[in-house]
Amino acid sequence: MKSIDSVQSPKMLAKIGVIAGIVLPLPGVAQTSSWVAESVCPDNTPAVFHACAQEAAAFDPPRTPEGRPDMTGIWHLPGAWGGGAYEDLEEHPRQLDDRGGPAAIVDPPDGTVPMQAWAEERRQGHTQQYVHPSAACFLPGVPHSTYNGEIRQFIQTPDYLVIQGVRTHEYRIIYLDERPPIGEDIRLWNGDSRGRWEGDTLVVETTNLDDRSWLDQRGRFFTEEAHVVERLTFIDANTIHHEATLRDPNVYTRPFTIASPYRRNAQERFEMESAVEVCYENNEGLLEIYRDIGFELYPGIGVEEARREMEAGQ
Repeated sequence: MKSIDSVQSPKMLAKIGVIAGIVLPLPGVAQTSSWVAESVCPDNTPAVFHACAQEAAAFDPPRTPEGRPDMTGIWHLPGAWGGGAYEDLEEHPRQLDDRGGPAAIVDPPDGTVPMQAWAEERRQGHTQQYVHPSAACFLPGVPHSTYNGEIRQFIQTPDYLVIQGVRTHEYRIIYLDERPPIGEDIRLWNGDSRGRWEGDTLVVETTNLDDRSWLDQRGRFFTEEAHVVERLTFIDANTIHHEATLRDPNVYTRPFTIASPYRRNAQERFEMESAVEVCYENNEGLLEIYRDIGFELYPGIGVEEARREMEAGQ
């Protein structure tokens, strides 16, 4: 089968994009945002920002009544619509359905995704056969939701950090209390996220992920044994340094880390709003469009299958 960008005209791509809630970079379409640009680390290039944030002096952030860093607010991810990791974790050029952008990977330092050989071969066929799960209005998952979309709202209490996005009316709950973990057999699009404070850094560990999610539009994937660790740290009053490290030895040769700048919204009385009311899970009208042009929903890959493929390639 051919990939969606090789068989569809810009008009059809736009139609699918509107229905699915995807912003496609067609000629004449521009996205503008307003965030606080002044920062100790003003460069939004992931590798440059990450290196600067690691060297930045310790900052005493705004705090909650309990004394924890207060992350409540509207946060922008500059560059998310202007080329970002949701398109391709690695550096990529501008194309019909890509705005292009630098690598989001900061470790390994060369900015490449350390996929095993069998997994890379399988990935290359994904975009020829399957529609991206997010384009089909499923939740983006973790860590994809941390760099998918430009705007997110943080709502923080002593026991929760809720992250709300604009696509598919999504929200993610990070538990900050000591409640017991969910059952090992339960799989969720956003997994089971548990946060803890290490000084002024919020460390979030996510397990129990659904393996039907992708990491980017290039079809990079993981198994249900994936484990994601995020670190969120203020480097100034209006900037959060976000890191996400994914470990899944069934698919990748080593853990790898993605970094992003979160910039505070600069508009007064700003309200998040979704312009895509029709993007919801199991939207059969949308799915029929994809099926009509030869695409299927990605079914995921079992842990045992991945291990067999890995052993066969050794």
